[in-house]
Amino acid sequence: MGQQRGRTVGIHLTHEGEYLGPVGPFEVDGGWWSAAAPVVERVSEELGVPVLVLRLAEVAEGGGGSGGHVVYHVEALERPAGLVPRQQGADIAALLGPAERRAGWATASGLRSALDWAERTLREVGRPVAGPVEQVRTWNLSGLFRYRTATGVDAWLKAINPAFNSREGEVIALLGSVDPTLVPPVLGADPAHGRLLLDHVPGEDCWGPSAEEVADVVPRLVAAQAALAADGRAAASGLRDRTPRVLLAQVDALLDRLEKAARLSAAAPGGADGSGPAGGPLTVEELAAARALAARLPALVADLAACGLPETLVHGDFHPGNWRSDGTRTVVVDYADSCLGHPAMDGLRPRQYVSEERWTQVAEVWSRAWREHAPGADPERALKLVEPLYHLAYAVRYQEFLDHVETSERPYHEEDPVNEIRAALARTGAGPEGAARG
Repeated sequence: MGQQRGRTVGIHLTHEGEYLGPVGPFEVDGGWWSAAAPVVERVSEELGVPVLVLRLAEVAEGGGGSGGHVVYHVEALERPAGLVPRQQGADIAALLGPAERRAGWATASGLRSALDWAERTLREVGRPVAGPVEQVRTWNLSGLFRYRTATGVDAWLKAINPAFNSREGEVIALLGSVDPTLVPPVLGADPAHGRLLLDHVPGEDCWGPSAEEVADVVPRLVAAQAALAADGRAAASGLRDRTPRVLLAQVDALLDRLEKAARLSAAAPGGADGSGPAGGPLTVEELAAARALAARLPALVADLAACGLPETLVHGDFHPGNWRSDGTRTVVVDYADSCLGHPAMDGLRPRQYVSEERWTQVAEVWSRAWREHAPGADPERALKLVEPLYHLAYAVRYQEFLDHVETSERPYHEEDPVNEIRAALARTGAGPEGAARG
């Protein structure tokens, strides 16, 4: 999780297709660009009508998803008193107009359709809404909304892009068939539109997980993954294939693209200066090192297979922020990145989010659980071997994000593919400096 910075906000306001002008700038609590709730609260209070954030339109300064000055497109659900439609200049029309790859929840009509579906589904399951929807998070990858219901138990609407994400309801059903306590209850799903309606899971997200939370959730995920591998349902599930041998070709294809981007950048006026890790495209030396690392991957994949762990359903983003605990049980949420892959990818994921002491425990608990379910396997070795493939797999995944989001929302992940490749080189000593020493 990156470091959060302060955020100032400006908005362009619309209502049912009419432009009502800019509002702001003003400061809001919480620096994450995707945190919509503080923006909704401030603008609603200022205008006296309910509003919803459609999308991030522009960002100046900031980085890593937080800080700087952020401009949002905001839709008023009722016409604010005293504001009249105005003509849009060419720059505003371009900023707010249609765009390729815009998410469904980032348009007024698409958002209303998603909310209508959620409210209709809640009525059908006997949980009619008991108040206005609360927008929690909106960004290039998802929209998250909270409903108070007449039963007193909240429900959550999540909207994602089905073009490059898993069918979360199906993944939850598959894992839940093995361990129903591991996953959140699903109230409704519309996979064609990437919509999922979930029951509320009590507790808190496990940023900074306790030893008890690690000891609870890690072995349960391993047990479910082992069961789904053993009965063949993971392989037959239709999940996106991120198995190690498939990743080899995907990594090569990504390096081809990044090499082309580096050449174009270098050829452009004022092009790349070769600064490398400070930002921008991979340098010639980094590309050569990445190619050399990629050439060693087939042998690494063979060694990984020899460790004896089965390919299975992989959560894809198994960090503790996606664990939720009430002190008695821990539930795993957010299955958009789920795929068929090597379980060590999930085993390694918590490391960058926890202390060294907690990581040592995670590795021990994960390895012990896999030794129990796969006698004769060597999970400790798998956890070490998988590291370069782990970073390269995330480079492929982040590029997938960039290929499916509109231009204005690329700042969320613009540098991530290159940064993951640099991490793979640094962690393996395969970077230009390591190669020179070798």
